[in-house]
This record gives sequence, C-alpha cells and structure tokens, in this order.
Amino acid sequence: MTEPEQHGQGNGIPADVRTDIPHPARVYDYWLGGTDNFAADREMAEWVLTLTPETLDTVRANRQWMVRAIRFLCEAGIGQFLDVGAGLPTSPNTCEVAQSAAQEARVVYVDNDPLVLLHAEAESAKNGATRVIQADMRNAAEVLAGAGELLDFTKPVALMFVGCLHHLPDSENPAGLVARYLPALVPGSYLILSHSTDEFAPELTHETSAGAAQRGSTWVPRGRDDILRMFNGLELVDPGLVLVSYWRPEGGVPAPNAARAWVYGGVAQV
Repeated sequence: MTEPEQHGQGNGIPADVRTDIPHPARVYDYWLGGTDNFAADREMAEWVLTLTPETLDTVRANRQWMVRAIRFLCEAGIGQFLDVGAGLPTSPNTCEVAQSAAQEARVVYVDNDPLVLLHAEAESAKNGATRVIQADMRNAAEVLAGAGELLDFTKPVALMFVGCLHHLPDSENPAGLVARYLPALVPGSYLILSHSTDEFAPELTHETSAGAAQRGSTWVPRGRDDILRMFNGLELVDPGLVLVSYWRPEGGVPAPNAARAWVYGGVAQV
C-alpha cells in the first residue's frame, strides 16, 4: 500500500496531506534530523545532498542563525514574533527560543502544510502564547488578520521569513510579498529574513533547482543583491546581510564550516 492510500485510516496523517509529493517543510525536517517526513521527502532530501552536500551545512547553520537572531531581538525587548512560512516546529523552534528568554513572548506560526498545522497546534496547546495559522504566506491580509488575534500590532513585532522565500519563483515577486506585510509593523519592529544563494556554485545550485521543479518542488536560490531587495530599504543591524554563519556567531568565532553554509541572513529594524 502506498503512503497516500493510508490517509484516513487512523494513522494520524491529515487527509489532505500529499505524502507522495515532497514538501519543503518536511524536507527541511529530514535535514534537521526530524521524523515528520515521508519517502518522497527523504528521496528529495538525499538527491539534493548528492548534488550539493553543502545543503546540510546550509540548513543547519540557518537554524542556528535563527536562534541567535531571536535571542538578539529578545534582548532588544521584542516579545512578539510572526513566523511566516515557519515549517515544522523542529527543535529548537521559534517559540522554544523566544519563550525561554521571555516566558510571556507571543508567537504565531504561519504555514500552508496541514502536517505543520497539526504539530504546531500541539505546541500551541501547551500555552496560550503560541498560535498557528494555516494560510498561504502570499495572502498577507489573511495572515495578518489571523495573527492579530494573538499579536498586538500597536506594539513592535518581529516579522520572520526564515528560509522560505526561496520557495517562490521570480514571478511571485518575493520582495513585493514582504512589502505587503511591512505597513502592519510599527516603528521599533524588526524583519528577520534568510534566503539561500547561488553565488558559490551557480551550475550545481541551478541543476538542483531544476531537479526540484521536476519533483514538484520550487527552490530558487538568488544573489545577494536580489535578497537585499527583499528588505525593501530597511536599515539592517550590524553586520548587515551576510552568510548566516558570520552573523554574530557564538563567541565571536564562526564555525569551521561557515563558508559551506550558502544562505544569506539579516535583521533589519522598521
């Protein structure tokens, strides 16, 4: 029996989950050592690693950068986080990091995968300061309306696009998508954004991108200038937009494999 045929038979998988097509959230979960993934996700993940083994360093360094960025903002007094395109809440996740720094921190996760919704709801059941919205991140109005049920947009919010905008083609205008969210943020808010790059191995990353499309997934690595435009002119905090392993590394020293993490990240203040 194939995995899609198992739906609705009490296995805990939501009926509208397509397990025969890789989903970015589940592929990332596999790379991060999680167990909420299926054969199609694992096949995709392993195929990518055969072309660009640096992907494993990239994904893990991106998660470590996210943790540092959230801690930085908690220290700056931010207590509200809107995590758009959040993916599966593989540990350490946004609410774990934010609420360990400030127990009253509020976190809203946004993703379009029903499996993400299932797991994030389990996380939100632990306390009233975490919520999940199943929505397409391209529908900013819907996301912001749902997030407003928990977050107070009259106060500063950290808007997060961590490793998700490279799953949009150029035709979807990622910079324009971010721009649709920014009017909801008051001064003192922050934008946290990371995005994979093709600058270090263009031929391999483009081959990977084409292969992902053939498998039903979109992954578009971009150059630093294109990624910088996604900040829509906001002023980035030091050290600006850099490879994530070089963004305020623990102890001030990047990891030995820092240059293998092909993803840019930055934090900007509104």
